[in-house]
Amino acid sequence: MAKLYFHYSTMNAGKSTLLLQASHNYRERGMTTYLLTARLDDRAGKGRIASRIGISEDADRFAPGEDLFQKIAHRIGQGAVDCVFIDEAQFLESDQVWQLARAVDDLKVPIMCYGLRVDFRGELFPGSAALLALSDEMREARTICHCGKKATMVIRTDESGAVLKDGAQIQIGGNETYVSLCRKHWREAMGDRSD
Repeated sequence: MAKLYFHYSTMNAGKSTLLLQASHNYRERGMTTYLLTARLDDRAGKGRIASRIGISEDADRFAPGEDLFQKIAHRIGQGAVDCVFIDEAQFLESDQVWQLARAVDDLKVPIMCYGLRVDFRGELFPGSAALLALSDEMREARTICHCGKKATMVIRTDESGAVLKDGAQIQIGGNETYVSLCRKHWREAMGDRSD
């Protein structure tokens, strides 16, 4: 039975690694996968999903406003697809998540989305909020804070390492820009100290 999955976490928890490993497992068994990533994130190159540990794979790209039901249906029309994998799923629009749900229900293809749950301000991304509402199954990928507790939040820093409290929700970056923290240390970094 096809399902819509949301694998979520904070930065540097290995979401892309998990996606690439799962896709490899399908292909190793003679199945076909269809990989998608956000057009606006080209840190690994245009149409490329890459992991910090050095593995990568080519992928198709999705853009804001694009009809993902039609995109997936078109791809299936070119040959069977056993599973769709979507990296950077936080950049999906709410309507696009509904399109993915339709693809699962009507095209009967499992779709596995991997993305961030919250931004550097502690707010849900619109795509993540829709995935939390519509997914059949959700799984958390975990990483740790510098204190050893589970990291659930992320801060954004500038070039000098100062914590940024304001700014656009979307700013592409990696370890040079974002640090994963537990909620307590995120609050402290954001200036919310309890005395």
